[in-house]
Amino acid sequence: MLKFRLNFVLLSVLLAISCTTVKMTGRKQFNMVPNSQIFPASFAQYDQFLKEHPVSKDQVQQARIRRIGQRLVSAVEKYYKAQGWSDDLKGYQWEFNLVADSVMNAFCMPGGKVVYFEGLLKVTKTDDQIAAVMGHEIAHALANHGAERMSQMYAQNLGAILTMLATANAPEPERQKWLAIYGYGTTLGVMLPFSRKHEAEADKMGQIIMAIAGYNPDAAVQVWYNMMKLNPNQPPEILSTHPSHEHRIQNLKKWAPEAKRIARKYGVLFD
Repeated sequence: MLKFRLNFVLLSVLLAISCTTVKMTGRKQFNMVPNSQIFPASFAQYDQFLKEHPVSKDQVQQARIRRIGQRLVSAVEKYYKAQGWSDDLKGYQWEFNLVADSVMNAFCMPGGKVVYFEGLLKVTKTDDQIAAVMGHEIAHALANHGAERMSQMYAQNLGAILTMLATANAPEPERQKWLAIYGYGTTLGVMLPFSRKHEAEADKMGQIIMAIAGYNPDAAVQVWYNMMKLNPNQPPEILSTHPSHEHRIQNLKKWAPEAKRIARKYGVLFD
């Protein structure tokens, strides 16, 4: 029991000292993985990914993706400089590649390495719509969501160890019951809700970034209407890592005016 209490205290201290803030939203986050540790590994994984997944041979679309990406990065740098946060961008190495794959997806590795799959061009037909997706992915990197997910997994695993220690002397059926409750409880009650929170946060941040870059944040709403038409079947939101299409559309409609208001401070006007 003493060992369990000591481990619980250790976990509590770890959670307390690993609290940081997402600058663009003010949300407190649990992050115990520094950029100096995660960025080099991320860059190596990105290089390996590109070796195994060839970039698109469509030079026009490739140039388009890179042009939009760089314009978004310039908006991020402008915004962070105005807020006095430029030091937070140290270590990021922004890179954008269109990859020859029909999957309708995109991702950004920690540190700013972005992949945009050709299949997603079926959903994002305009520059504004592409900027909505890429702004979202850039936001994941800025908010250090990858490091936060790793930190949450560490904490979840440590909690599982504590549960095993706490039930060490219990009958095996009872022990397995509590381990199952812990596993399902932390997944449904903590990990999946946090994943959905990350997606919503990246949606909101992405709209601000794209608006400052001069892309209309209303286009983010159209992206999800397009996605809903092509992929109408979704699991229940409570079992998903992402908010439902309907929930995202509702939020993006609500947040677009704020993104436009912020963009006006940088001389960007929308009708």
